[in-house]
Amino acid sequence: MEFIMNHLLTLILFSPVAVAILVILLPREEVKLQRWVAFLGSLIPLALSIVLWFAFNPDQPGFQFQERYIWYEPINSSFHVGVDGISLTMVLLTTLLTPLAILASYSIKDRVNTYMFFFLMLEMGMLGVFLSLDLLVFFVFWELGLVPMYFLINQWGSETGEKEIWGRKIKARTYASFKFIIYTMAGSLGLLLAIQLIGVVAGTFDMLILFEQMGSLEGTLMGFPVSTVKTVAFWAFVIAFAIKVPVWPFHTWLPDAHTEAPTAGSMILAGVLLKLGAYGFLRLVLPLYPDESRYFAGALAFLATMAIIFGALASYGQNDFKRLVAYSSVNHMGFVILGVAAAAFAINSDNATIALEGAVLQMFNHGLSAAGMFFLVGVIYERTHTRNLNEFGGLFPLIPVYGGILIFTSMASLGLPGFGGFISEFLVVRGAWPVFTLFTILSMIGLFFTGAYILKGIKQVLHGPLNERWKGHLPEINVREAFVITPLMVLMLVIGVWPAVLLDVINRAVMMFYSLYS
Repeated sequence: MEFIMNHLLTLILFSPVAVAILVILLPREEVKLQRWVAFLGSLIPLALSIVLWFAFNPDQPGFQFQERYIWYEPINSSFHVGVDGISLTMVLLTTLLTPLAILASYSIKDRVNTYMFFFLMLEMGMLGVFLSLDLLVFFVFWELGLVPMYFLINQWGSETGEKEIWGRKIKARTYASFKFIIYTMAGSLGLLLAIQLIGVVAGTFDMLILFEQMGSLEGTLMGFPVSTVKTVAFWAFVIAFAIKVPVWPFHTWLPDAHTEAPTAGSMILAGVLLKLGAYGFLRLVLPLYPDESRYFAGALAFLATMAIIFGALASYGQNDFKRLVAYSSVNHMGFVILGVAAAAFAINSDNATIALEGAVLQMFNHGLSAAGMFFLVGVIYERTHTRNLNEFGGLFPLIPVYGGILIFTSMASLGLPGFGGFISEFLVVRGAWPVFTLFTILSMIGLFFTGAYILKGIKQVLHGPLNERWKGHLPEINVREAFVITPLMVLMLVIGVWPAVLLDVINRAVMMFYSLYS
């Protein structure tokens, strides 16, 4: 037991790799065994994360359960991992959604062991980002997450649809996967160069040292003042993370990737992968560049407001159920960035603390509701083989259980009082209002249209005249599918009724982190 507690983070991080290797070595024809090994194996990091949650002391300042091993000594880079309340929340979200997404993947019948291998490797990449306390190691895991998602979209994405590019027709999923990796790698190039600049200037890649030293760095690099170098590095970080969130106008890869990804891929893409960008703002941009963050906070708040408004309007204009949910992620993640911008401008104030708490809680809540919505879109698609909202209608009497679950999850996504989304969005708006009053007022336009597109989706799927095409042969949601959505529904409600279960941990992490490093 002592060994487990001393190496808890390493076990959480690399246990998915061990399961992935085991799955890929199983006989190719043993599909059922592959699924069960992948699912049961994915419960290991979840169980370890629950142990971590209860062992974590929210009253202790700084990072806990740290492990550090020399990785590349000549440049002072080490395998350094640790957690605080912010990263702990994201680790729990990742390890919770992964087994649920694997359980939702039972419709995958082609090369199942390879599919599960990529899914588990994706989990490892995401966990590495949340646990890393070394910039180079952070970047390695940041990049590792791209490759599995690229193959999941490219090989197991939607079979229908084509795109015409330069006079040639290609599969839509090929286009979407290529666009996804090009966008994110373009941002990653600047991120890598900025990390190298920081390493040269500071002489280390260790985040804990950098948090303390970045504000006092002086001198020149390549003939430029360090302040200029820091501004360039700041924007390289911001663009890389803005693409990942994604913030308007860097969001255009997201609807295509979501639309073509398999259901489980969309669950993880919206539930966790988008949070990597927001986490980058929280973990790196604000503490490493407090002056630059404050100076450019208005520009970030503007982009966040545009994401909230345009994401909602674009979502309302969709007739593809999956694209409607995809654009809603741009809208919801805009609130996270608005909270980050408000915190950057009013650092160490009560407003900043409230906005930042709301941003972290919104990341978790959106992970639950977005994963649930994409799963429910996948459930109806597997039965009807269409996502066109105009081809549904009046399905509630045929599938009342599914209909009730869809309404419940949609209301959670809407941010109805009583659900977690209401708490997090309220905190962001409350924290941002005294800081960026105009942007907060404008963001209410997006909040209004959030209700409009959610009600549009419910109306066109469940209500109105029954489409006779589905009468008599539309199966109800089954037990396996109910097992996937139930934990998400429970957490949406629990956090809405008792937000302190997460906010106590997040609040102390936010206050301690910025009192130590601001």
